[in-house]
Amino acid sequence: MAKYSGFRNFKERGEWVELQFMAQALRKKLRVSKPWGDSGAYDVGIEHRGRLLRVQVKSTSYQLWNGYQCSCTPNAKSKPYTRRKVDFFAAYIVPEDVWYIIPASVVFKTKSCDLMLCPVKPLRRDRYWYECYREAWKLLRGVTTHK
Repeated sequence: MAKYSGFRNFKERGEWVELQFMAQALRKKLRVSKPWGDSGAYDVGIEHRGRLLRVQVKSTSYQLWNGYQCSCTPNAKSKPYTRRKVDFFAAYIVPEDVWYIIPASVVFKTKSCDLMLCPVKPLRRDRYWYECYREAWKLLRGVTTHK
């Protein structure tokens, strides 16, 4: 991945992360679309079988104990995300170069929409809550996870 430090603000880093997501999705042979402007409820669209999956892209570099805390909430000026507006969250852990593709329904089950993502080695899908969503690009193709 490209260098991630040196951004002037979080908005600039967010734009970079969206580009990283779109590039990775294209590498995975997914069809990508980008809404015009930044006032929409989602960041990137993934076309699958005639349906548009709406993806909200988030990132974190905030390490806390053995994981990274990632907030899946909008900024203070925006309306809250809802299941009617977002289908998936794509959370990128910048220092680890790891993606989590998490259904919005899973994120909305948490009280605060703050996720603790633990990309530890070896991978312990049975121990850490969101590890089954690590690099789960198949979910964007309609393949269900084992969770």
